Amino acid sequence: MAGQPQPISPVKNFFAGGFGGVCLVFVGHPLDTIKVRLQTQPRPQPGQPPLYSGTFDCFRKTLTGEGVRGLYKGMAAPIIGVTPMFAVCFFGFGLGKRLQQKNPDDVLTYPQLFAAGMLSGVFTTAIMAPGERIKCLLQIQAATGETKYSGSLDCAKQLYREAGIRGVYKGTVLTLMRDVPASGMYFMTYEWLKNILTPEGKSVSDLSVPRILFAGGLAGIFNWAVAIPPDVLKSRFQTAPPGKYPNGFRDVLRELIREEGVASLYKGFTAVMIRAFPANAACFLGFEVAMKFLNWIVPGL
Repeated sequence: MAGQPQPISPVKNFFAGGFGGVCLVFVGHPLDTIKVRLQTQPRPQPGQPPLYSGTFDCFRKTLTGEGVRGLYKGMAAPIIGVTPMFAVCFFGFGLGKRLQQKNPDDVLTYPQLFAAGMLSGVFTTAIMAPGERIKCLLQIQAATGETKYSGSLDCAKQLYREAGIRGVYKGTVLTLMRDVPASGMYFMTYEWLKNILTPEGKSVSDLSVPRILFAGGLAGIFNWAVAIPPDVLKSRFQTAPPGKYPNGFRDVLRELIREEGVASLYKGFTAVMIRAFPANAACFLGFEVAMKFLNWIVPGL
């Protein structure tokens, strides 16, 4: 059984989750750029080397060719979407827990916490899908040498002009396939680690900063261990020219496995795992710090 605190106020949850998400983006976006470029790089011609030989080669070429700003390409879209997304994410997790409680002080099992986390993934997809579409397009355009979009807003306008709302939300099913199980793993792992790391006789709310960082970082790694195959498919699908994959993710999957093998589903794995620990450690620390601050200034909210 998993011990946990009382359900969090939705208002506090909104601000604390948003702050945690902003922390995650600032820490993790450079390696997210590397991940997307590795996942979407064109297949090399016979006898030619790939554009990037690996994570560190991609990092070096991006830094050399575009400077530090190149690592933060496309960050505006996730920053704009991150506050409501993480607010909804943490709210969805809290709601999922509450729906499974017969009494407010009921302690949920880990499978129940996993189910609550899955609900949060459903909630966040409406915000995440268009943000991810814009982010991926901006991240790869610098690598291809083309400058079709001047920024996040211009990208959104062009996508809507070309294909309507469906163009903006291209890849929504794949985003759901990635985020629903991954979010379940994310929150369940965090709650499990908090319980394990809490000294006997102490409350999980009194965990030290290093232990929160460790729990949050490891939760991020478990999250991405589940998420990376559908994330590779999503990145390919969202950045493909219109009409390339008429049957959606099934066409992407068939093409990847046929041309590059099953290992292609784990493209960008190193970049993802290097990013996952610090970014998610920062997210959960930001969330916990914001919650303590809000509980201090508005205890009755």
